[in-house]
Amino acid sequence: MTAWMIAIAIWAAGWWLNVRLATGPQSDSRLLSLAIPAIFGVTLIAMWQVLVTMLGISPVILPAPSDIAVQFAGSVPILIADFNQTIVKGALTGYVCGMIAAFGVALLADRSPFLTRGILPVGAFMAALPIVGTAPIFVKWLGSDWQSKAAVVAVMVFFPILVNTVAGLRETSAMQRDLMRTYGAGYWPTLRKLRIPAALPFIFNGLKIATTLALIGAIVAEFFGSPTVGMGFRISTSVGQLAMDMVWAEIVVAALAGTAFYGAIALIEKRVTFWHPSQR
Repeated sequence: MTAWMIAIAIWAAGWWLNVRLATGPQSDSRLLSLAIPAIFGVTLIAMWQVLVTMLGISPVILPAPSDIAVQFAGSVPILIADFNQTIVKGALTGYVCGMIAAFGVALLADRSPFLTRGILPVGAFMAALPIVGTAPIFVKWLGSDWQSKAAVVAVMVFFPILVNTVAGLRETSAMQRDLMRTYGAGYWPTLRKLRIPAALPFIFNGLKIATTLALIGAIVAEFFGSPTVGMGFRISTSVGQLAMDMVWAEIVVAALAGTAFYGAIALIEKRVTFWHPSQR
């Protein structure tokens, strides 16, 4: 009972502080926009620590944040190696390959209504394929190293980027395209100066969706075969060894990487589409 009372008190204190900050005179400042979610996260971690410690929950079920932090600090070289294998080689390589392929196919589909009607249903079919079915196939084809993981990621990110790009290229009105033709602009000048700028919000929406899919695809694909390094490999082996603190350390790395990846794409979007109403 005492543990729950302390946890509720921590939650109430964090709630009160965030309400004060969110309704204060400087609530729109950048510092407070970062501080409010940070306080919320610290509140949850403090409640987690109190409940696990005072209720005597087994670390096999749920390790305390302090245990995860100790494991994290003692496993930095391993975590860095896993990060390079899974995120840098598998996720980022697959993301870039899938992005380039999606852009190329979107331009081809834009030039041909036949391709548009044919490719999008095929893309929808590819997006519906379960990763637990495609990952073993790519591992058999390309081996257990990062190349097979990059292929899985490329397939996963291809469809959302393709659909959003095709939708964005259709965003301009007939009047706008007619105006470009009256200026003597052909397909490619119109594409470069009118249609791609209008499609950028859609394209970045697809790119942001694909960031989370890339990380999920790379990690899950490693469950079906990988060398003795990688985040998915480490998670699966650590679960078998009941080393749940190591599992949570890998989850922290994945969460930080995913947040940084999404934030980087969002920052690029803000810089590139500063003129769009959604960024004002």
